[in-house]
Amino acid sequence: MVKAANSRGTAPGTPPRTRILVVGGGYVGMYTALRLQRKLRADEAEVTVVTPEPYMTYQPFLPEAAAGSISPRHVVVPLRRVLNRCRIVIGEAQRIDHAKRTATVTTLATPEEGTGAIEIEYDELVLAPGSVSRTLPIPGLAEYAIGFKTVEEAIGLRNHVIEQMDIASSTRDPAIRDAALTFVFVGGGYAGVEALAELEDMARYAARYYHNIKPEDMTWVLVEASDRILPEVGPDMGKYTIRELRGRNIDLRLETRLESCENRVAVLSDGTRFPTRTVVWTAGVKPHPVLAATDLPTNQRGRLSCTAFLTVEGVEHAWAAGDAAAVPDITAAAPGTECAPNAQHAVRQAKVLADNLIHALRDEVLTEYAHKYVGSVASLGLHKGVAHIYGRKLKGYPAWFMHRVYHLSRVPTFNRKMRVLAEWTLSGLFKREIVSLGSLEHPRAEFELAAGASPKKPPAPPAPNPPQDSQR
Repeated sequence: MVKAANSRGTAPGTPPRTRILVVGGGYVGMYTALRLQRKLRADEAEVTVVTPEPYMTYQPFLPEAAAGSISPRHVVVPLRRVLNRCRIVIGEAQRIDHAKRTATVTTLATPEEGTGAIEIEYDELVLAPGSVSRTLPIPGLAEYAIGFKTVEEAIGLRNHVIEQMDIASSTRDPAIRDAALTFVFVGGGYAGVEALAELEDMARYAARYYHNIKPEDMTWVLVEASDRILPEVGPDMGKYTIRELRGRNIDLRLETRLESCENRVAVLSDGTRFPTRTVVWTAGVKPHPVLAATDLPTNQRGRLSCTAFLTVEGVEHAWAAGDAAAVPDITAAAPGTECAPNAQHAVRQAKVLADNLIHALRDEVLTEYAHKYVGSVASLGLHKGVAHIYGRKLKGYPAWFMHRVYHLSRVPTFNRKMRVLAEWTLSGLFKREIVSLGSLEHPRAEFELAAGASPKKPPAPPAPNPPQDSQR
């Protein structure tokens, strides 16, 4: 074990600065650290952010990135630029001993240095690692499915869809063609519905450039275990979404489960079999595994037990919010109701958490987190969407426009907002790009072949990682 250098950087005779450790660089982690660096004086505290990636992913834009409406680099926010007064450590928190105020972290340099994980000491802990896949022991899922959580997965899926169209266009085998043009999505929440709708819209547009592929040649399937989709937008808008998708010849299977996807055949609980080369898993999330490697209290679902002040229940100097935290919803009519694990709550909780942490450092009164639900929006492809905002139901172009306006207002930093707006404007003036850059995933393959080495086979697709945060 190696202790990380963690100097408090204070002059002799002055009180030491409070060491704040933020675990996670997602919505809660980034917004909390951003507010802390803005409102804390340099001599009050030092903020360290531990995150596996050097950027925050704005997940509601992943479907548009997959469809080519937004460049991948505009879906992410570079943490070192935004959190320029914080210390950024790219690594994974493996264990947290809050009694000793230490976190064990593995970094990119750990295996190269031949050392164990580093140990970071802290005074105040903000635990916001988000969530990971809630996968099931379905045969073939780990080998053949792909998640839709990261920007890498979104772009990889776009490349994959276009590559399947290329395969279908060039083969003479009808079985290979049918499997290549069959796309199965599992999960009827925001991630699944928006990813399917945007990619189907993109593929339908791309089909005009293939001499032997028509939109009706493709089979798009959405599998959902419950009896409805997009429950956040209400039952009426959910029914409208079903009608809209089915009007585009998308096969919606409600109250149906994926039983197997072995040997590239998706077998559903209703007995249907779909030979397919594409299975996208977006069926829910569960708390991050690091929560089980702490001495902090969790509830029966594995989330941290928290108060409405966003402190960990019964523990001093520990804070949590977002998907990892079970925060009581004091605005709900039913007692014991928790805030839903979604981005709407995560962003707003981060603000209250940061303020309360500052209040605690200054011996001031804390504020309870309370958020009134204002609505939800969802994109169903270019110029199509659904929304339920302030009790008003929107569909079609108005809902799609509201979706873009809302998320543009929520994108961090003015610079990022202007880049996204400029890209949307340009995409409205010019045609879509329909190029697959799948070779980016294995950039050395051609060089290895030229150098006389056998190109390494690409690894099998990883076990699917669903959204670390619900998308709304």
